[in-house]
Amino acid sequence: MAFLLLLFLSAFTPSATATIFADYYRNSCPAFSQIIRDTVTNKQITTPTTAAATLRLFFHDCLPNGCDASILISSTPFNSAERDADINLSLPGDAFDVVVRAKTALELSCPNTVSCADILATATRDLLTMVGGPYYTVFLGRKDAKISRAAAIEGTLPRPSMSVSEIIGMFGSKGFSVQEMVALSGAHSIGFSHCKEFTSGIFNYTKSPPYDSHYNPRFALGLQRACADYQKNPTLSVFNDIMTPNKFDNMYFKNLQKGLGVLKSDGGFYSDSRTRPWVEKYAADERAFFDAFSRAMVKLGGYGVKLGNQGEIRRRCDAFN
Repeated sequence: MAFLLLLFLSAFTPSATATIFADYYRNSCPAFSQIIRDTVTNKQITTPTTAAATLRLFFHDCLPNGCDASILISSTPFNSAERDADINLSLPGDAFDVVVRAKTALELSCPNTVSCADILATATRDLLTMVGGPYYTVFLGRKDAKISRAAAIEGTLPRPSMSVSEIIGMFGSKGFSVQEMVALSGAHSIGFSHCKEFTSGIFNYTKSPPYDSHYNPRFALGLQRACADYQKNPTLSVFNDIMTPNKFDNMYFKNLQKGLGVLKSDGGFYSDSRTRPWVEKYAADERAFFDAFSRAMVKLGGYGVKLGNQGEIRRRCDAFN
């Protein structure tokens, strides 16, 4: 009787001991992995920017308050959600779309079983491997957040204009070391940045030379030409890695050594004595970068996750149940 009573009580007690693990859906949704792979493969083939977009979406979901799919919620007349925070307005629609597609397929196969947070985490890993990145284990069992507020995002995500010290402090407050922060910055191996995010360093610069000193002179001139009309066309952008823009590799770090980092923060990582050793290490050894990036992504994927009755399994990824 005591054993039965214990089982009964545990069913209604907040899951303080719940955790995430690799084969979470082995019995409840055996087709989970295959459905994710099929979905992201089709999307990446038709829209090659999907991998970079989804990686960025994953970061913007996890860093502020944990990997809980709160970034996917659409605003309503009664609530301005995270995706409408100023820093999130430029998040590409490709990433939202691939999650919605995967959720639709999974609801047909395993209704009310797979969280949107787990879909985003797994899709990110699978898309990264498609573009040359490392494979790492994604631990599963996250629940979806019940709260998403734009006002809570300010100051929780790094901005291109931030100093290295500010970025180190931001990541440090979330438990990430300088090494992990630099490894995660390797996400700039793919994707692009809008001109408006770095034009202060290439136009109307008040010092001599007339651009930020971390830029290679020829690169600075190239950026000026590429972004000449950014005020008329705010969607103008350039690749984060001009050498191998569609391949996830360690070229981003090699570029920093040559003054080919697009953002102010990129240049800062090579000039700062705290981060430069890691830039040099990853530029020289791609395997070391991949290993460090994989470990940091696993750690990020476990940051602030919602478990048990802390969250829910959404029926739609863009709306609370």
